[in-house]
Amino acid sequence: MRRNALIAASVGLALALGLGVGGCKGASVDLGTAKGSSGSGSGGSDGSGGAGSAGSGGGSATASAGALTILAEPDAGVGLIDKLITSARRSVDLTIYTLRDTVAEAGLAADAKRGVNVRVILDQHLEKKVNTSTYNFLRSHGVHVAWAPKTMTYHQKTLTIDGTTSVIMTLNLITADYADTRDFAVIDTDAGDVSAVETTFNADFTGHGKGFTPPDGSDLAWSPTNSQDVILAVINGSAKTLAIENEEMGYAKVTDALIAAARRGVSVTVTMTDQKTWHAAFKALAKAGVHVRTLRDSKKVLYIHAKAIVADFGRTDQQVFLGSENFSKASLRRNRELGIQTSAPAVVSTVNAALAKDFASATPFS
Repeated sequence: MRRNALIAASVGLALALGLGVGGCKGASVDLGTAKGSSGSGSGGSDGSGGAGSAGSGGGSATASAGALTILAEPDAGVGLIDKLITSARRSVDLTIYTLRDTVAEAGLAADAKRGVNVRVILDQHLEKKVNTSTYNFLRSHGVHVAWAPKTMTYHQKTLTIDGTTSVIMTLNLITADYADTRDFAVIDTDAGDVSAVETTFNADFTGHGKGFTPPDGSDLAWSPTNSQDVILAVINGSAKTLAIENEEMGYAKVTDALIAAARRGVSVTVTMTDQKTWHAAFKALAKAGVHVRTLRDSKKVLYIHAKAIVADFGRTDQQVFLGSENFSKASLRRNRELGIQTSAPAVVSTVNAALAKDFASATPFS
């Protein structure tokens, strides 16, 4: 769970609608040039191979490769995501675990006010208390809001605009987290991917998602159907290097795969926020030769919320996996989660640079 306590919504949220946040009616967004505000990051020199061997720092926080645009947070900022929301002409569909961002909320409300069909799915299994004020605000401003099923955690973080562009995120839309949290977002215009996201959204929004098998599109992976298989295949298929960031390290199938990779000669690096819950796993990984480094759990230090894997950077078979999936049994076998697997060079390079930078600034676990 994110270290920062979730803040209460601003009392004056409704007033934000008068500030012109929804004034961009159907404006197009240039994904190649629009940038968000710069955030905080950590630098440093690397000392032990793995992710650092690919070169720490240097990569752009925003890069495009064909149908995909990658945002590395906190450096890229969420401005481009806000612009996408307010650029909608016909529809906005958002599935999100937690939503506590007055700018995003006001943008969704403004969209609805000007006739855009705005639909939002919020988790209630674990986050109903946090999401209730957001639910009430959006509903009172013409947004079609649905609670996800009570019995299933909806940890997915996906925004789709006009049925043509989906944003697949590791981040929740929580203002308090933006400045000091490592996360990623992939803006995806691949027709197969967007169709798969929309098909699944429609099933979930109408309450028919339980037992539904989401389509994989061109390169998607979903929980609880196939995320585990895809993630394990990426790890087990690595030949030379693996760079890992995750918020959790609590699933033996993943840790066993990382240990097996290290033992067959793959240089494996793991960078995470230091939490005692994962120390047993860290010890087992380190004993097997995995390079485990941690960042102090402090508001003054970058927090690792990303769920990212870079395999074999610099090789012809390099690839990245990004998504909402934590390394836990619940995340991979029970929750609604969404991730994307890609070998797009700009995406792989940007994610690798961020992971290398974090690894270089972290402390070896002992």
